[in-house]
Amino acid sequence: MKEVVDYTDYRKFIQDYYDACKRSSAFTWREFAKKAGFSSAVYLKYVAEGKKNLSVASANVVAMAMDLTGFEQTYFVAMVSYANARGDAAKRAAFEEMCALAKAHKVRILGNEEFDYFKSWRNPVLRELAPHMPGAKPLDLARACIPEISAGEVSETLQFLVKAELLQKDSQGNYSQTDKSISMGPVDAVPVAARDMQRQMGEFAVKALNMPLSERDMSGLVLGLTARSYERIKKELAECRRRIVAIATEDDETERVYRLNMQLFPMTEKISSSNEGGNHEN
Repeated sequence: MKEVVDYTDYRKFIQDYYDACKRSSAFTWREFAKKAGFSSAVYLKYVAEGKKNLSVASANVVAMAMDLTGFEQTYFVAMVSYANARGDAAKRAAFEEMCALAKAHKVRILGNEEFDYFKSWRNPVLRELAPHMPGAKPLDLARACIPEISAGEVSETLQFLVKAELLQKDSQGNYSQTDKSISMGPVDAVPVAARDMQRQMGEFAVKALNMPLSERDMSGLVLGLTARSYERIKKELAECRRRIVAIATEDDETERVYRLNMQLFPMTEKISSSNEGGNHEN
């Protein structure tokens, strides 16, 4: 389903959320209402249909029941405020808040002409780093990177990011992001260039095993799955990524640039029998 900032009608968003959950599981309006803390099993169904109204006070609870976090939760509450507002001034204020949130946090999907962005790990790292080191020289930025790169590579990367309109540079030479976050699009349509990025980041992840535990978090699972459970886990990972982006973009400040790898891949060929295997965590 679409991102929450693509909606202006909270009822439509609730209905689409329910429909999306229903397609992948035995989700019911009763389960949805219970998760949100409502005693009536059909209350949210009636809200989606326009027969009941959601109050601003309960909007936060419903947002959390839909796993919205950070700015997504704020935006959903703003949609409810907009629907419930009385008078032109109140309507306008609520709508302007929605527009500001959508503009600040809408994820930019890169097009074919921008796939060069994914050819090097330096591009996403410097896109995050440069705006938070105002006045820094290329050599300062180079020394802040892990692994360290040259000042020339920093200058070349910044020029590309500005040309691709992924960063903008002011008259004082400081950088700012043109979009809060960006995406390569649907996981199933990952371009070849993005695979290069993933390969580079995977290699960095191996090297990061030597870092202190206080500075990195790594774990893994070995799972016996069916095709159906595999698809459900893919959907769960997509939702998890969305929530993580919402949390990360909630703060305007950055203390350090991190990379989060989320990987799910086969370790065996397909098994013809229906044997059930155990799951192992490491």
